[in-house]
Amino acid sequence: MTMKTEEKKEEKPLRKGYTTGACATAAVQAALVSLLSGEKQETATIFLPAKVFATFAVEKCEVKEDRAIAAIKKDAGDDPDVTHGAIIYAEVILKEEPGIELDGGEGVGRATKPGLAVEVGQAAINPVPRKMILSEAEKILTDFNRTEGLKIIISVPGGEEMAKKTLNGRLGIIGGISILGTRGIVMPFSTAAYKASIIQAVQVARAGGCDHVAITTGGRSEKYAIQQLPELKEEAFIEMGDFIGFTLKHCKRLGIKRVSMVGMMGKFSKVAQGVMMVHSKSAPVDFNFLAETALQAGASPEEVEEVRGANTASHAGELMAAAGHYRFFDILCASCCEHALKEVGGGMEIETTLYTFKGECLGKAECHG
Repeated sequence: MTMKTEEKKEEKPLRKGYTTGACATAAVQAALVSLLSGEKQETATIFLPAKVFATFAVEKCEVKEDRAIAAIKKDAGDDPDVTHGAIIYAEVILKEEPGIELDGGEGVGRATKPGLAVEVGQAAINPVPRKMILSEAEKILTDFNRTEGLKIIISVPGGEEMAKKTLNGRLGIIGGISILGTRGIVMPFSTAAYKASIIQAVQVARAGGCDHVAITTGGRSEKYAIQQLPELKEEAFIEMGDFIGFTLKHCKRLGIKRVSMVGMMGKFSKVAQGVMMVHSKSAPVDFNFLAETALQAGASPEEVEEVRGANTASHAGELMAAAGHYRFFDILCASCCEHALKEVGGGMEIETTLYTFKGECLGKAECHG
């Protein structure tokens, strides 16, 4: 009897991709340069917030007298992204009045509820992609010495159907997908690879002599952590993503004495309940818990019910901040600290700081045991 031995396959590194925001910016560049130069562009090269250049093939380009349209196909790499393969169009239209107007067209959602990164009524083009697009357009107009204004319309045919596989509808983003991305690059999601990178980051911090680290849920919160803790070395800042409990345990195991957790309402409202894996699909926001916290913070019955009916955790936070109930955030931070300490079985100092999307500090607490 012969036994088959299964050869262990060598794991290939996961391929990075590009965000819808990066693709939209590249499409704007291709369309506007084609319009102003009179030459249809076949590629577009842009500088990403991740501090690298990226070159995109232009799928389609049409130029008319005062307008042009270009399209970029989104490549999400090895990330299981619903927008992988989507065609992102940018139409640019010259106008006499100065200024650049940016809007969404077919397949780009529109915000209908508060608590999102964009205002109610705006196209769902998040702040970083919006800034990327406007900066790129301004730069091109300057390079061509043009003084006209510009209207830019981003569209994604089929975007409304894609959005059904996302949380957009529940969040009040209607009619399509969001144009997203804080770095321009899509980091492929692999639980094993991400956890390995967290362990490595903590090891590097310890090897660099750090016994105090700042753990953050993403690039934006890391930026606020760096501003908050300028005394820490660069390697002391660790992105943990959704893996709160996992990161805390490895900090404890590797001898970190003090951990500063820095984040925003969405994920940290879950940590405050003791949820240590905060992915949106596995751990929805508990608005009853937030309402109870509002009551604790001295909110009126009407305000408590407003929080219970909030659209997002950020929206709940906005309601409490607008009413001046900042104790709400301190209670949440204290609860985060207590649950974090419980998760590691004590023996550490834990600090939690909550920020808004725009970097305003909402609350802070610390505990040790």
